[in-house]
Amino acid sequence: MRTKSVFIRSILGCTLFVSMSLVALATENGASVYPAGVETVAPGMMAPPGSTLFLEFNDFYMANGLANSKGQSEVPGFHLRVGAWAPKIEHNWGIHVLGGTLVSSAAIPFLYETLTVPGAAGSRMGFGNADIEFAAVSYAKRSWHWWYSVDFLPPGLGYTKNALLNIGQHNLAYAPSSAFTYLPHHGRLELSSKYQYIINGVDSATNYRSGHESLWEYDGMLKIGKRLFIGGNGFWYRQMTNDIQNGLIVGDGNRGRDLAIGPEIKYHIGKCALIAKYEKDTLVENRPIGNSFWVQFGMPLGRPHE
Repeated sequence: MRTKSVFIRSILGCTLFVSMSLVALATENGASVYPAGVETVAPGMMAPPGSTLFLEFNDFYMANGLANSKGQSEVPGFHLRVGAWAPKIEHNWGIHVLGGTLVSSAAIPFLYETLTVPGAAGSRMGFGNADIEFAAVSYAKRSWHWWYSVDFLPPGLGYTKNALLNIGQHNLAYAPSSAFTYLPHHGRLELSSKYQYIINGVDSATNYRSGHESLWEYDGMLKIGKRLFIGGNGFWYRQMTNDIQNGLIVGDGNRGRDLAIGPEIKYHIGKCALIAKYEKDTLVENRPIGNSFWVQFGMPLGRPHE
């Protein structure tokens, strides 16, 4: 199965998070410790100095096709459904480092998954791979917001070797990451981008090492009312190196690819924000072909330093 964890942040003091798991064919059992589609809404913004953000999301993903390395759906009767909920806490310590401020965060998704394939079906519920940023360095200068860090993604909590479904991967990974958000015209326009490179460790139970994964996420939004924003978002996912097991390349390398795109809408309620979002998978290789529907909410806790 392929895991998609999803992180989403809003602007103007609210950050939204998504971290979910989805099934796919690339990497071991088609799974990934971190997802495509994670942070698309103002990913360059973090909690201001001295403040804490509570983040929460709900997501539903459904796929009725599984693409091979030529982009063709190859499994008749493939049906995947995933429901996910994920909380996240993000705190800016107000400590000055390299011209920015130090931020820490932690998130873990809880999921319910069902999968049907020819001759087999199953469901599973549990916690997926956590995502931990011990020390991100965050910057804000006029209309620009940006940060960089290394994310740590420990093995999932519920893993069974050779299971039809697993929630979370059984390997440690780390991911150098960076993002920016540009808010010109007093925040009426948002342009954002995030890039992440995931380096997977070896699954000690199977001696399988998933390939390195490249992930670029983006969005653009325009304010059309006092509190309402509309725009588009998506991601470009590409597995950069081959899967390896027992020192040998798995199949033709088992490399995944996905370009997702769709609309999004954001509505501010005081200092908080509510986001509804849709993404459709396209140009897929070695992954499920499906659709994501998300609703997310975020709220600040405490007051930032003056």
